[in-house]
Amino acid sequence: MTSEDRSERRVALAAVAGAHGVKGEVRLKLFSDGIDTLSRQKKLYVGGVERRLLFVRDGGKGAVARFEGIADRSDVEALRGSLVEIDRSALPPLEEGEYYHADLIGLPAVDRGGVAVGTVKAVENYGAGDLLEIERGDGSTTLIPFRDGIADLEGDRIVVDPEFLA
Repeated sequence: MTSEDRSERRVALAAVAGAHGVKGEVRLKLFSDGIDTLSRQKKLYVGGVERRLLFVRDGGKGAVARFEGIADRSDVEALRGSLVEIDRSALPPLEEGEYYHADLIGLPAVDRGGVAVGTVKAVENYGAGDLLEIERGDGSTTLIPFRDGIADLEGDRIVVDPEFLA
């Protein structure tokens, strides 16, 4: 996958967790630190359908939002588990050394000699830093720290130290 392909993808900002009341308000599980990124978007996709965000507010552990075209609780329940996404191109540009998790997914992983070891399937963070989930050719997966010298982003690939591949 090229960087151009990744820039045309959508990036999930939240998921529909359920209904909030009976008038079409949506409880969201946020994938970012707060509602700011979501509230700045002009074009959002909810369950793959383009929708206008009418409002969003802090909802404690998540957010509560209202989208155009979602009128009642049954509309919301039909969307439970759906992603709230934006076009990757709508995200702000990055500084040197910064990355979006979505840009890492799909990158080939190679050892220092350039031999393919797998593909980045996911990026996880359990509090101690980013971990790359590498899927190997046999279908098995392993998590490795995304740290200098262990896994380095070099162009359109991740160069990994094979010592860390379990």
